Amino acid sequence: MAVSSGLNEPGTLQQLRGSNQSGMRAYNERLVLSLVRRHGVLVKTEIAQMTGLSAQTISVIMRALEGEELLKRGEPIRGKVGQPSVPLSINGDGAFFIGLKVGRRSADLVLIDFLGCVRHALHIGYAYPEPDAIIAFVRNALAQMTSVLDEGLRDRVAGIGIAMPYQLWNWHEEIGAPRAVMDRWRRIDLRSEIAGMSSYPVYLQNDATAACAAELIFGHHGARQDFIYFYIGTFIGGGIVLNGSLYAGRSGNAGALGSMPVPGRDGNSEQLIDQASLMVLEGMLIADGIDPSPLWRTPDDWSGFEVHVARWLTVVARGLAHAIVASVSIIDFETVVLDGGMPSAVRERLVEETRRAVLALDLQGLDVPAIEAGTVGPIARALGAASLPLSDKYLIDQHTLMREA
Repeated sequence: MAVSSGLNEPGTLQQLRGSNQSGMRAYNERLVLSLVRRHGVLVKTEIAQMTGLSAQTISVIMRALEGEELLKRGEPIRGKVGQPSVPLSINGDGAFFIGLKVGRRSADLVLIDFLGCVRHALHIGYAYPEPDAIIAFVRNALAQMTSVLDEGLRDRVAGIGIAMPYQLWNWHEEIGAPRAVMDRWRRIDLRSEIAGMSSYPVYLQNDATAACAAELIFGHHGARQDFIYFYIGTFIGGGIVLNGSLYAGRSGNAGALGSMPVPGRDGNSEQLIDQASLMVLEGMLIADGIDPSPLWRTPDDWSGFEVHVARWLTVVARGLAHAIVASVSIIDFETVVLDGGMPSAVRERLVEETRRAVLALDLQGLDVPAIEAGTVGPIARALGAASLPLSDKYLIDQHTLMREA
């Protein structure tokens, strides 16, 4: 991407550069891309107004971004006076990103375009994640991922992101996996293994944090600045957004919401994962002699599980309510977002039950946040993984974007 001119002229934003594996990228060009992505379509005068940059500088930036085919022109809009305005939008074919989600019951690999649309997806299920099987899955699938693109677009794949649980090896007992197999994850550097398969830069993030990133970047969340995000998968995890930016924390494990203590059903304290996880629903089904595999195989269709789902939702909502109240007593989040690997109708029911469960608790001294359904769904973790190279190479900090917009 070419460096813009006029970056230090009076009244403009100063040049800031973020380094990544492909070199340095001009801050103002990232800003323009981020603004166009957020608004969908913008004309030059609108961008100049939002950023404080001169029309000449914006013209240089636009030509550079069009030259790299990251932006595309629409039909000119003719007014009564002056030159017609040319609307610009993100070119979906401008760049592509691969995301890998490693879960405790399944793995997903997706190829997304610059707009976040999934161009290709592959899925495997398993009883537990074995390192060699995951590596083989990725090795065999990478060529297939890019083969769906026209030959002229294949060199626009900008990176691979990985989303996987924090300290995966610690969950052998909960998912019924042999300790020896799961202990291998301690010694495997999955990021390095995948980097050795291709020339793409590779990124790694906690899976639930990545899901939160997907909601922030691709979700329809309006202008929410502060929200706490719960993702219900095999276990529950989450993420935190403050001032419009994802907060990952010192070790990258901020939003480890599954570890939050909540009142147990027997009167003792237990962790949120013991109540608000698909493992709980799986256990209910197994106890009644029902095959739970459709939970992981067809997350959009839970037909036949209605009675168990109703019982499960009551347990989940109660646990979430306590976790939400504890969270907003520390940070006054404006919104709570609930998402997960479940049918959208089940997610909507979960939101309603959680709202009722929160209102049943003692809320004195607290502002009750809005509780809403996530807008990404079961693919959130894989999409969040793919968003890692997208954010690193082309976007700016969301807090900055909110200020400039």
